[in-house]
Amino acid sequence: MRAKQQSRGSRGSATAELKRILEANRRGDHTGIYSVCSANQAVLEAAMAQALQDDSLLCIESTSNQVNQYGGYTGQTAEDFAAFVGDVARGMQFPAGRIVLGGDHLGPHVWRSEKAIAAMAEARELVQSCVRAGYTKIHLDASMRCADDPGDRRRPLADELVSARTAELCKAAEEARHGLKTGSPAPLYVIGTEVPFPGGEQHEALAPEITSKTNLVRTIAMTKKAFAARGLHKAWERVIAVVVQPGVEFGDATVFPYDASRTKRLAALAGAQGSLVYEAHSTDYQTPGALKEMVMDHFAILKVGPWLTFAYREAVFALESVEREWLGAARGTSLSGVTDALETAMQENPAYWKNYHHGDEAALRIARKYSYSDRSRYYWGVAKVRAAVDKLIRNLEEHIAPVSLLSQFLPNQAAKIRAGELANRPRDVIRSKICEVTSVYAFACGRSLMKKPWGRASGRKTTC
Repeated sequence: MRAKQQSRGSRGSATAELKRILEANRRGDHTGIYSVCSANQAVLEAAMAQALQDDSLLCIESTSNQVNQYGGYTGQTAEDFAAFVGDVARGMQFPAGRIVLGGDHLGPHVWRSEKAIAAMAEARELVQSCVRAGYTKIHLDASMRCADDPGDRRRPLADELVSARTAELCKAAEEARHGLKTGSPAPLYVIGTEVPFPGGEQHEALAPEITSKTNLVRTIAMTKKAFAARGLHKAWERVIAVVVQPGVEFGDATVFPYDASRTKRLAALAGAQGSLVYEAHSTDYQTPGALKEMVMDHFAILKVGPWLTFAYREAVFALESVEREWLGAARGTSLSGVTDALETAMQENPAYWKNYHHGDEAALRIARKYSYSDRSRYYWGVAKVRAAVDKLIRNLEEHIAPVSLLSQFLPNQAAKIRAGELANRPRDVIRSKICEVTSVYAFACGRSLMKKPWGRASGRKTTC
């Protein structure tokens, strides 16, 4: 318990650094932060390797679907997730004091099929559990309809109701905060949500609607008023960002790119809204230039999730191809069968993809494997899939494949191995592949232009 408390307390400096980054962005500096929304261990290790290389802050968030008081699809509570991140950090020799833990879309989303009273009670407990676990970046999102909410279910909830529920969740968070040990950093809050709904599920043919200046101003004003009505004036001072829709999104095979000419009004408004900047969700698969433009336009917090596990899947599939070529005819060695194990798991429990992919069986088979939405990320923790990946890694550790073969399926990693920058080990190869994504975000957030706030780097060789 003592180690866990020390880890939580050390996050105060990380919270202060996050505020510094966002304030610098609001002033016009090329600086921002990307937030890693994933519970995949390989992804977290890659993100830590990137942050070690950059000597930078690292923001890691769990969604209400991934982690909640009932375990979410990862089987982890907020306290479990915080401990898990801590374990990964120790394994990577990454300082816990450089990690900001966050909660994404904390609200009634998971319980939206229940009546509002019950759903909000669960949402309050979710928020409080995150604060008690040491999360210091809290996205309050009460935008989704509950079972008994009146009106057209295809239209957003009334702003007055969303604001009131957001303030209710903040009050619950503040109550939990007062139970923390003295000196614990106060939570920072993010308000608002993207349009039309959270997270990488956009219709293939329709680009998302950009948040209007009128709607943004109204959201901020009404939420501030709701906070004040509940005596949350001090908490409002810790609202650091508002989620808006900058027109970026992705579907199974489509990416809607950022267009700075369409967000000029939002960019101009950022400085006029006090200390607030923007948080952009579903920024996955954008080009480096587009992400850099977003940061310059005050989208200072860039969320990334599916792209990271998409890269993980690419690396695992590529290594399985290497395994098949290298060991397929070898006596005494059985192949891992990763892709078959994954497909079987997805077929046996289609709950995480059946409402997101459409078409005939041939189209569904492709989408399950290769969709940008990356619904396969929900299945890597299934016991049989995990065992298959472990066997793949073990096979290629015991029988090291020639770099010439690796070059066929992972040419960038093969080049790094030849240059002496990467070990020919499967776990390191997977991490390097994921770091191709984290490096894009590091570039977009101006890491190479920032002063190093943490002193000297660890000196530990990373594999990014």
